[in-house]
Amino acid sequence: MSIHSVTKGEASSLADQLSKVLPQGYQFGIHHLSTPPTQTDALCSAPPGEREDNTYCENHFLAVTIDANTASKNGPDTTTTTGAAVTPGHVLILAIEILIYTTAYSSTFFVSKADSTGYLALLDLPKGAPSPIREICTTILAYLVQHRRRKGLQCVVSLFARAQDQYLFPLSVQNKSKHVLDDRGLVKWWCRVLHPLVDISSTGGSWADVKGHLVVPGLDKYEMRAFLPRAPDGESRWVLSHPLEKISHYTREYDWVPARCLIPSFPDDPKSRYRDELDEEANRSKLLRTSGMWKSVRSLDQFWEMMAFRQECSSGRLTGFIWVVFEPGGDGKGSSAPTAAASNATAAPSPPSTPPKNAQGRPTTSYSTPRKLFPTSTSGRTPHGAPSKTKRAGEKKKRKKRLTGPIEPRQPHIKTQQRNYLLDRPSSTAYYRWPAEGRGRRVVGESDYKRSIELLLHLDFSTLDRARSSTKRWVSEVGMGESWVVEVVGMRESAVSAVSAAASSGGTPITATGASVNDLSGLVKRKRGHGAGEDGAGQPAKVNVLSAGLVRKKAKQ
Repeated sequence: MSIHSVTKGEASSLADQLSKVLPQGYQFGIHHLSTPPTQTDALCSAPPGEREDNTYCENHFLAVTIDANTASKNGPDTTTTTGAAVTPGHVLILAIEILIYTTAYSSTFFVSKADSTGYLALLDLPKGAPSPIREICTTILAYLVQHRRRKGLQCVVSLFARAQDQYLFPLSVQNKSKHVLDDRGLVKWWCRVLHPLVDISSTGGSWADVKGHLVVPGLDKYEMRAFLPRAPDGESRWVLSHPLEKISHYTREYDWVPARCLIPSFPDDPKSRYRDELDEEANRSKLLRTSGMWKSVRSLDQFWEMMAFRQECSSGRLTGFIWVVFEPGGDGKGSSAPTAAASNATAAPSPPSTPPKNAQGRPTTSYSTPRKLFPTSTSGRTPHGAPSKTKRAGEKKKRKKRLTGPIEPRQPHIKTQQRNYLLDRPSSTAYYRWPAEGRGRRVVGESDYKRSIELLLHLDFSTLDRARSSTKRWVSEVGMGESWVVEVVGMRESAVSAVSAAASSGGTPITATGASVNDLSGLVKRKRGHGAGEDGAGQPAKVNVLSAGLVRKKAKQ
């Protein structure tokens, strides 16, 4: 297994950002695994007669552990008496997988899987404190966007929210401390995770515009508003529609694009599976190869309407598709018209749809004159983009050169040291950016990365003892016996602990933001004592006695 160990200086950037959001005084172990950019299939299909985009994929896997032996002293007693002593060790509490797809036009960050084991309850965090799991997911996404950003190019964070008992940790649902969200709660949770990314100041401050997009198949805009974060700028920063046309460069280059060319193909994604079904249906009638269109679905609006009755969206649970679109700014390559359209998208009566062919009044983009998707035959190309017959007949077939002369055998090369050839590739090209600061603590090949994930999916996290042994095995085999953990100690002081500390000292409580808390204890009236015949101060209560002259007897009839 080819592995690269990053120095402490390279890993300190992510560790420093995580320490600022984790609870103060608690220690966490960070295991960051990644792969170099590798060429893969294009996310979106190219229009008929055009070449697909050169696409590279980079995998990132972040696993977080805690010391179960130290945490159990302050947390609930989860030690099992099986006749053997419980050995100290770390236990996994969270894992998230992020796939980065890069082309010459944009960078897409797809959250593939995220799961927790429920053993975070061993820390016994104070009630009301921010969730470390949510803070870690937000931080790693912001960290990757920051280090993978390219000048003048668009960045997109995409995910699919589907409620399930377990994703990455087998049998972890048997842990009673694990809190499994339902379908509505999971969509709301991911919106809260991605809402800090929508804030431009927290993601670098130099973006032209950042918008969040939410689509829940089967619900209208009024019903989807309930999933947005309850923040002062919650509804203004979110758009209740899809951004598929906005994030595709085909809509800026051509006068018309089929709907299937705007839908990306992500792993384990229901809209990707539905797109493949429509492709098989269109291939039978040869409609896909001639016009690039489907037979039954002709627009994006119709595609999302049908999605409510397909795949996981029709299983009786709600599913959510969420995007965060970062528009570049400051270099003139970002389109001003799509930004203005996005700001008014909340007031639009309907979501954007696939434009008709040769439509008039299309928004102006950086491409002043969009090309025709089906050019005429006078331009030297057939209507479907194939080269003309005259050009094909004039081409000469190259002959292979025949090798002659004596055969000189190649001398054997003896290895004297271990070398990681994965790091020989360039860190920046026209299709991706791979800086050293954004790499994982371990950099492995594509096959070794898949083997690490498969190993995790065959372990057992049902009990604390089994979770400890499974964590030890996974960390040891991925690191080949070497320690590749980065210890992080939280520095964030929660408002709950600040108020309790100030109350115990007798001073004015101070929140985490530095604002003082008004003490209204002096304005609260005391209740009367429980003793009979006593007032609130403990003195005998006064009894009002009526005089005899005030009592009147009722006359007899």
